[in-house]
This record gives sequence, structure tokens and C-alpha cells, in this order.
Amino acid sequence: MKTYKLLTPGPLTTTDSVKQEMLFDHCTWDEDYKQITQRIRRELLQLAHVDETAYTTVLMQGSGTFGVESVISSVIPDDGCLLLLSNGAYGERIAAMCRYHHISCVHIAQDYDKIPDRMKAEEALKQHPEITHIAMIHSETTTGILNDIQSIGELAKTYHKVFIVDAMSSFAGVDIPMHDWHIDFLVSSANKCIQGVPGFSFIIARRELLIASRGCARSLSLDLYDQWAGMEKDGKWRYTSPTHVVLAFAKAVEELQKEGGIPARSKRYAHNRDVLIEEFGKLGFLPYVEKAVQGPIITTFLYPDTDFDFAQMYRFIKERGYAIYPGKLTDKDTFRIGTIGEIYEEDILRLAQIMKEYMESRGN
Repeated sequence: MKTYKLLTPGPLTTTDSVKQEMLFDHCTWDEDYKQITQRIRRELLQLAHVDETAYTTVLMQGSGTFGVESVISSVIPDDGCLLLLSNGAYGERIAAMCRYHHISCVHIAQDYDKIPDRMKAEEALKQHPEITHIAMIHSETTTGILNDIQSIGELAKTYHKVFIVDAMSSFAGVDIPMHDWHIDFLVSSANKCIQGVPGFSFIIARRELLIASRGCARSLSLDLYDQWAGMEKDGKWRYTSPTHVVLAFAKAVEELQKEGGIPARSKRYAHNRDVLIEEFGKLGFLPYVEKAVQGPIITTFLYPDTDFDFAQMYRFIKERGYAIYPGKLTDKDTFRIGTIGEIYEEDILRLAQIMKEYMESRGN
């Protein structure tokens, strides 16, 4: 079978040793397996710079969206109201969750190439005293923009609001001190910057707020409190545990620590991005967002001309060992390239060479 590397924001290319962990079949009732779950929960708190007295971790079966919907549908009471700050498709997905669950929502939608405006957010808080929660995306992979969650966290603290952050593609790739940034609920996924494989999401929650949410859930399978209560007792998952994914994730966390933790991984990802933008710039490709807000996870590039054929280019690149993403914008023609996972400078330079060959093949 012909293989290729993923230049995507997750699922991403993992190490062979992480994949190897999935060859073992584990019984979910075994004490040693439950202890693996508990160790992962503790390690995630450490990565978020918080301790077990104030925060706790919940692992949730399913993709990252399951984790986000679990929080949105479980912690906002019937008389609550969410202030949603969005600048991309993933923020808009939270708006859809609110509609499905009949949750009151004040939605401020920003242009996709701009970060959410703190002044507009504060104005909304003053105009809508019914707001109880604030939610936003950290790394919006629609474009690759990295939003200023620290500033909005300060706003949440000032106005005594619960702050929910979707850090799906940024957690462990960008350092996020949860307590210092006043984040109450953070959601991420196994198959992102920790470099595990798809199968579960995780929620790091302020303990007292999670306990206070008991009975608020609008879904059985996504009940965040109930999921936590069982897991907190002895490490047992409420429903079928993705055992192979859990074992792979435990190995991925170990490898993150061996690499040098979040500082080292963040540095590698940022370097990958810088090399990518520099090399693609030489070929005439311009990033969609400004440098000041460009995150290290994924970069969106504008088409160089109106005749550019993404499908043709995608096949050319994939045949030579890499896969990238199409664009997610509706008003501009773009494509996206991720710089996370088991990807290094030599991969980016190789990709740039492949792209150069492609551009030459079409007469550019």
C-alpha cells in the first residue's frame, strides 16, 4: 500500500510507535487499563498548567465536535445565554449546536481574516445582561488564524462569565495556561497536537462549575457531568471505550514529553509554518491572513491565478508523498496546508520542491 504524509490539522501523521500501541487488545474492565485513563487525565491537567483541586478532565468518545457539543449542551442551563464570538466555520458550528438544543445565543460573527473584536464583545455584554457564558475558537482552522483567547478571558473574568474555549487544533501545539487566562472549559481532541489518533475528545473543566452543571445536560450520550462522575470514581468510561485510541494517546503524551513538552513542539510547528510561508512565497503563493495573527497549525494560501486547478495540484502532490487540504472559504479560492504532526523542516522543503515542479509543469 502506498503511503503519504498528512499536511493537515488532524487527523495527522503520527509516529510508528504510536501506531504500534494499537496492536494490543485491552479489556476495559482491567484495573491497569483504567489506570491508563486516570494517568492521561492527570497529564492533561499538567499540560494546561492547572491542578486537580481546581480543575478536572473528562474524556469523551467521538470527534472533537462531540466534545464541544457535550460542553455546550451540558453546562449552559435553560435560563442561560451564550455570547458566541466567531470568525470561521467552527465557530458557526457552535451556533448550530445552540439552535439544535434551543440555547439562547448572542452571536457576533467577525470576518474570517480578522480576530474577534474585544470591544464588540464587551459592548454585547453590557447590552445583554442575560449572557452567562462566552465561547470562542482558539485556532480557527477554516483559515489558520489564531484568536486572542487571553484577552477575552480577561473580559469573562471582569464580567463574571463562564468562558468556554474550543482549543481543538491548538492545545499542546500552543501553550495555554488555563487558570491564568480565566478559561473554565477547554475542549480538544486526541488526534491533534498531542499527535494521537482519532477516537475521543477531552474536556478540561473547572471542577466546581462541572459539578454545578449536574442535571443540565440535554443529551444522554453527551452528558458531561455523568461522563465525569463515572470516570472520576475509578477511571471507567461510561460507554464503550476506544481502547486502542487510548493506548495510542498515552504513548503520544509520553512522546510529547520526550520531545521537550509544549515549548519544543510549539517551536517546531512554528518553524514549519515559517519555512512554508517563506518557500511558498517564492512560488507566488500569498497567505490569506496577516502574519500577526497567523497560527502555527495550518496556513491558508490564495490561488496564484484564476486558472489554478486544485484537484490537479492535489493529485500531483499526493502521488509524491503528501496530502493537503482544500480551502474552506466561500468568497475566495484557497487551499490549506497543515504544519503539525510528525512533520519536520525537511518535509516542508520537500513539499515546496514538489510545488515548484508542479508550477513548472503548468508553465508558470
